[in-house]
Amino acid sequence: MHLTGAQIIVQFLKDEGVEYVFGYPGGSVLHLYDALYQQNHVKHILVRHEQGATHMADGFARATGKPGVAVVTSGPGVTNAVTGIATAYMDSVPLVVISGQVARNLIGNDAFQEVDCVGITRPCVKHNFLVQDIGELASTLKKAFHVATTGRPGPVVVDIPKDITAEATDYQYPATVKMRSYNPVVTGHIGQIRRALDLIVSAERPMLYTGGGVVLDNAAELLTTFARLLGVPITNTLMGLGAFPGTDPQFLGMLGMHGTYEANMAMHECDVLIAIGARFDDRITGDLESFCPYARIVHVDIDPSSIAKNVRVDVPIVGSVASVLTEFVNQLQKSERRPNPEALEAWWRQIEKWRSVESLRYEHSDTVIKPQYVLEKLYEITKGEAFVTSDVGQHQMWTAQYYKFAKPRRWINSGGLGTMGFGMPAALGVKFAYPDETVVCVTGDGSIQMCIQELSTAKQHNLPIKIISLNNRYLGMIRQWQEFFYDNRYSQSYLESLPDFVKLVESYGHVGMHIEKPADVEGALREALAMEDRLVFMEFITDSMENVYPMMAAGRAHDEMLLSQQSRIENLE
Repeated sequence: MHLTGAQIIVQFLKDEGVEYVFGYPGGSVLHLYDALYQQNHVKHILVRHEQGATHMADGFARATGKPGVAVVTSGPGVTNAVTGIATAYMDSVPLVVISGQVARNLIGNDAFQEVDCVGITRPCVKHNFLVQDIGELASTLKKAFHVATTGRPGPVVVDIPKDITAEATDYQYPATVKMRSYNPVVTGHIGQIRRALDLIVSAERPMLYTGGGVVLDNAAELLTTFARLLGVPITNTLMGLGAFPGTDPQFLGMLGMHGTYEANMAMHECDVLIAIGARFDDRITGDLESFCPYARIVHVDIDPSSIAKNVRVDVPIVGSVASVLTEFVNQLQKSERRPNPEALEAWWRQIEKWRSVESLRYEHSDTVIKPQYVLEKLYEITKGEAFVTSDVGQHQMWTAQYYKFAKPRRWINSGGLGTMGFGMPAALGVKFAYPDETVVCVTGDGSIQMCIQELSTAKQHNLPIKIISLNNRYLGMIRQWQEFFYDNRYSQSYLESLPDFVKLVESYGHVGMHIEKPADVEGALREALAMEDRLVFMEFITDSMENVYPMMAAGRAHDEMLLSQQSRIENLE
């Protein structure tokens, strides 16, 4: 086929199996938009802001495991997309962003809407390309998808000058790709795997610590088999929730800054830690000097740069989570070696004592809505089957604590970057992927305003997601930290002059609900979820001073958690 550069892009996307691209037009991508207009295979979704495009593509990718694709123009188009690119980068989400660039003869001349896209995005992409020859366009796109989806996934930016999209050349789909400098290791070293198993079966207080890598590698079933063969306690990071059933007796809940008491105490006291697809983030480890002080550590990760980056490990294993877990399971099944049952029984007795603390217990109220109650009811009504996205803040932590995810890829949130405004556009991306599934966005009165214009996209494409806004009239997590550590000096955290959200949502053509009484929570949720063909925005007026507990303050250890208001006062004094 003899095609223009713009037509090559569209034909390549079709050949690559891309169904949706999320984007916003501009001068440098007009040839591409004209080519999109003249075909029906690749569906373009018009967003209202480029950040929304990257978050929708991101949500689509997290829910499906397929690469998300966004198209943005040069200059402010790509700079608006940087937040979404960085969000995907921090959480290892496969994303391909096609950005327009000024014509090649104008690059470096400070032309209209010119920015150094490659330079700006370099710190927050897995890789990026500037296409300078139309003959390399198709192969570069193939490399972008290959890099984005293999090894440790991540976002890749392809910057394409406008004149290249106008030129023409012969096109043939590059079915394979070879990159001499990029060959990620997939299979773990068998010697290291055997060393790890020797260590694991010798443990008296073993602990499984698993992260988003298990979800990304579609290894949840393997993890469940491995954990049940060993009979050991397991915890998930925020990004790993759903990789192991949240209601299983072996599951201790999420760990880290707002993890459960039993998960954090088991981490602190374990003698062998098996870390799988997790990166020892600071919100997980707390004080590094006090992290797992008695443990020898096994670390499995596809990315060699993540191993021993933050925490020294005893048995490093570089390889894909699925590959290593498969070998772990095979070795255990063949040998029938297991941890000492008497020691393991004693370990579980200790864990049950920590569980008896009931660290997620909160004080119910008949007069004011407690945010935890809303999430408990959502879980009860949806039976844990919904896709749930969130923005960032207190509501994110309460969702992670009280919605018991039993399946992977159902929990969609910005973990590493902590991006406010992520939740609603991500939910729209999920809804495109799974139009018949229940998709719920949990947000706050601060976060929802970051990308609220995407309500227009939802209306245009008839995307009946449900939005739960826990309105506490504050930037809740900021206020909580100011209460704890800044002597109640609430500097710029109170959100004055909030809009009438119900009227605002209705102006976009959706359904708005305002709920103030605890007795009305369940009925409102059931009513909203029953409206299967409408986007429903539920504004719950919640206790403005409610805090997220437990909490491990920054720089503290796992055994120094704040479990309640009283424990907070005692510990901080």
